[in-house]
Amino acid sequence: MSEPLDPIAHGGALSEAIARHGGEPGEWLDLSTGINPFTLPMPEIPINAWRRLPEAGDARRVCELAMRFYGGALTPLAVPGTQSVIQLLPLLRPQAERVAIVSPTYGEYEQSFRRAGIPVEHVATLDAAAPNRAPIVVLANPNNPDGRETVRDDVFGFVRSHRDRLVIVDEAFADLRQDLSMVGAAGVEPNLVVMRSFGKFFGLAGLRLGFVFASPAILGLLADRLGPWAVSGPALAVAEHAFDRKDLVSELRDRIDKAHGQTRSALNKASVRIAGDTPLFFCCDVGNGAQVREALAAHHVLVRSFDHSPEKIRIGLVPDELSAVRLRETLRLVHPRLQ
Repeated sequence: MSEPLDPIAHGGALSEAIARHGGEPGEWLDLSTGINPFTLPMPEIPINAWRRLPEAGDARRVCELAMRFYGGALTPLAVPGTQSVIQLLPLLRPQAERVAIVSPTYGEYEQSFRRAGIPVEHVATLDAAAPNRAPIVVLANPNNPDGRETVRDDVFGFVRSHRDRLVIVDEAFADLRQDLSMVGAAGVEPNLVVMRSFGKFFGLAGLRLGFVFASPAILGLLADRLGPWAVSGPALAVAEHAFDRKDLVSELRDRIDKAHGQTRSALNKASVRIAGDTPLFFCCDVGNGAQVREALAAHHVLVRSFDHSPEKIRIGLVPDELSAVRLRETLRLVHPRLQ
């Protein structure tokens, strides 16, 4: 059995920042996650969604809506957040002698495979994974935290050329980059698994909901390990509402696009170098990420730094113009003296 691993620090740890730097939650500008700052308007949830266990038909109906919303060819599996599936990925190839992870990326993939005793090899690109013949390959597209993108033709070509290898694609940040998505090939290509996060785009991370697109055999194994009623009735009700309201989705896209522009403008005016981005966050090169993070936190602005990329920070979207001004001026205050 493998040794216990230290937990990974993630964004969104506002209570820890408050314990260190003081203030009340409402006084902080929390830009430490890649979650949409605008929450989809919530529906009125039927009382039975709270009172009763969800019926199989409820989950099936929402999964069919998800298939159409994301552009899948086969019905996905609804899961209680894609993190729950990351924990189970080693079970898909339990005898694998190693896994190749396109890195740096979301750290829980490495943790999951190492915990299962499967060695991890870091590769810089998907093409670089081809020669090492690892039975499992993991790609986040767009990537977190640097926003790196791998064009769909390259992903598709790799999947088709390496049918003996399981290719796992995390599309948590692909809702606004559908041109990159491999959802339509998942399941049709039996060696491809695609994961989609519900909470990041819809601003509902606390709902804990995601969808996995893969072959029926893989989905069956995951469903068996997750057990019955893995996704709550209220989560299914919210998802059904979200997938059915094209008007609200369009409005959400417009708000994200505006916030993205406001955030980019604030960073440019503060002379911060943008190293990469997705529609939901920016990756910035600031020289010493941990030091800049602490300096910003002293002014109650929370961002994310990384051990694997010590020169960088990740900054989520500001919710409004006033927050953009606050970000710009705080960066101007702390950034020049830290270079």
